[in-house]
Amino acid sequence: MSTAGHDERSQDSGHGDVASLLPMVRRIVRARVGSHSAAEDLIQETLTRVLAASSTIEDGMLEPYAIVTARNVIASMWRDVDRQKRNEHRVVDLRQPDAPDDQVVLDEEQSAVADALARLSEREREALLAHEVSGKDTHSLAAESQSTAGAVAAQLNRTRARMRVEYLLALEKAEPPTEQCRPVLLAVSSGDRRRQREVDAARHVLGCELCARLSEPLMRRGQAREDEVRVAIAGDADIVAARKAAREMASRVGFGGTDLTIIATAVSEVTRNIVRFAGKGQVIVTIMDDPRPGVLVVAHDAGPGIADVEQALEDGYSTYNGLGLGLPGARRLMDEFAIVSEPGVGTTVTMTKLRKE
Repeated sequence: MSTAGHDERSQDSGHGDVASLLPMVRRIVRARVGSHSAAEDLIQETLTRVLAASSTIEDGMLEPYAIVTARNVIASMWRDVDRQKRNEHRVVDLRQPDAPDDQVVLDEEQSAVADALARLSEREREALLAHEVSGKDTHSLAAESQSTAGAVAAQLNRTRARMRVEYLLALEKAEPPTEQCRPVLLAVSSGDRRRQREVDAARHVLGCELCARLSEPLMRRGQAREDEVRVAIAGDADIVAARKAAREMASRVGFGGTDLTIIATAVSEVTRNIVRFAGKGQVIVTIMDDPRPGVLVVAHDAGPGIADVEQALEDGYSTYNGLGLGLPGARRLMDEFAIVSEPGVGTTVTMTKLRKE
């Protein structure tokens, strides 16, 4: 029997043993923190630490190790809570000042609307005002322009998308710093995913401060997709938000408790890498129907990239002294795993988990 084969089977066995600990860990955490909002995060952190150390724990010691780990994680949380309470009086009051006069705000918004309209072409402006202000339907506009109602509707959608972009730029009194900014913002505003890929919107937004700031309200104004959620990653709080979003999407597909934890763990690991090595990025979780129900996770950043991807995927490899599973662990937890990275450009990790038949 080869050592490599033995190690691989040991890792698979450890993964199964850790998954079986989930009910016990959940009981321990719930008994100590009740319905506290951090309960699921404490369960997640406990299993992550146990799974990371499972290959070094002797047979029969995994359950005691999990119990001790859970208690330590909970105690650490309560220490943090206590420390925050004791230092509350030192915190600067960060509450927002009273809002400015409503009329001033209204004037600024009206001015921004006027500027945005002025940046449209005459044809775009006339069609938009005729439809939105005068109430003309697309059939009437199509008859006037010797076009079709569908073509007019498509043009109005493009005009609205541009109007939103120009309005936000006018409101911020900002000009795009690069030639790529407007095409990216227009693609985001229109919700055109094909166009977003063509202009490499995801990578551009990660590297451009202005577009990153404007893309959020533009995406909120677009039609929300029920089968997809996007989480911007810039700090530890976003790691929590990403794994919660992944759990929610996976639960809608019908994944059980153990699989939900596995998916959340994998998402947690790739987002930790974004925070540690790139500073900021984005995670997209999408519900899949083909080849069978599941979730697709895409995590990307515009960080320094990975010089040696194969080495980064080797078990035990780490560029920091953490307790996380890293990329190798995330790959083992998911059904499909792919990574593309270019030094100085960024990294994209794609993972899928399919529901069992």
